[in-house]
Amino acid sequence: MRRILTLIAGAIIVVLGAIFGRMILQPGPYGFAGGNRVDLASYKGASPTGVPAELAAADPRTRGEYVTRMADCEACHTAKGGTPFAGGRPFVLPFGTIYTPNITPDPETGIGKWTDAQFLTAVHKGIAPDGSRLYPAFPYASYTRLTDADVLAIKSYLFSLKPVRQANKPNTFGFPFNQRWLMGIWSAFFNDDKRFQPVQEQSPAWNRGAYLVEAAGHCGECHTPRNLLQALDQRQKFAGGQAEGWNAYNITSDRISGIGAWSNDELAAYLTTGHAKGRGVASGPMHEAVALSISKLTKSDIAAMVTYLRTVPAIRSDRLPQPAGPAPASPKLASIDNPVGKRMFEGNCVACHAWTGAGAIIEEARLTGVRSVNDPTATNVAQMILNGAGRPGTGRPYMPSFADAYSDSEVAAVANYVTARFGAAGSSITAKEVAALRRQN
Repeated sequence: MRRILTLIAGAIIVVLGAIFGRMILQPGPYGFAGGNRVDLASYKGASPTGVPAELAAADPRTRGEYVTRMADCEACHTAKGGTPFAGGRPFVLPFGTIYTPNITPDPETGIGKWTDAQFLTAVHKGIAPDGSRLYPAFPYASYTRLTDADVLAIKSYLFSLKPVRQANKPNTFGFPFNQRWLMGIWSAFFNDDKRFQPVQEQSPAWNRGAYLVEAAGHCGECHTPRNLLQALDQRQKFAGGQAEGWNAYNITSDRISGIGAWSNDELAAYLTTGHAKGRGVASGPMHEAVALSISKLTKSDIAAMVTYLRTVPAIRSDRLPQPAGPAPASPKLASIDNPVGKRMFEGNCVACHAWTGAGAIIEEARLTGVRSVNDPTATNVAQMILNGAGRPGTGRPYMPSFADAYSDSEVAAVANYVTARFGAAGSSITAKEVAALRRQN
């Protein structure tokens, strides 16, 4: 009996070791490209870091602001309705809520007393000036590839802002997640603390795109699924993840579940404006990324991002089926047993979206063919109903929030109606799931 138990225990240890080893022994973020990675000093092409050539002669503050936009710092470090960069934005995680810190140059509540070395250590290693470990909700595992010069350019820009006195809010993590020292172990496995190395065989545009997507833009933090230890699963690179209760969709080159069927112009338009004809509208965290970061980049940088994304290997995700085609102009509602959803769509939605889902007035209101409507979870559809899409006063179309007007059951009903009528398959999101989404907003 003891021999059998020993064999079983040994087998369990081997299996757990294999699982753990697979999680920590991963390819690098752009390891799929192969080739020879070289230090920047040895790279023969134009440097893929810093600002683009168009801004090479700009003043230091302008260059620092551009790099800060590249890194998309404002979105996370600004609470809804709050002062930019003053922190206080909540991120609701499975084990508690974390609030982003104040990164204005206020000496007491912000980063005004931080030295260059302390700022570099925080961004590259995830270690605060007092020695405490930062949680990887701050994407230092991606930022570690930023050059020292670019990190200090961000610091210089932040220190040029008006200080805001706003104390940081404590996190609500319970034991053992409130033990910050554990992040040191996490970092040992999942943060290699290495700066960006261009691939010599790739084009200058590809290397610039890799730096923007992997280091500064940290796109994988949302669009790559995570393993059990909450590290990015690079073997499923860009196959889809989650961000603040929204589904971040597949952006590999797969033609059905990814962006392989998108043209270069469609990708550039989506990244620049948050909308591409027939492809939908950027909403939630992606809308913020476009509005505050990507849309501020030069055309050459947008083109570089497209160049890089085109080379990411295709991964077929079963989360998104082949999108449905146009709905019939005359609604055949008998097959959709959802009278509440039908009533709400007819009374509140059809004026903008039309019975065909093609958009009654503007193309941005189109429902057919877009990924959120073909997502069988209906997560993003429900989120858009709760939060709206876009913002008034920007000169672009927007959808208002219906969070105060609709109950959780009503949001679920209309979301399920929309996916059943315009998507590839009807969803079955529940009022309880909508309530959970509401709590994250």
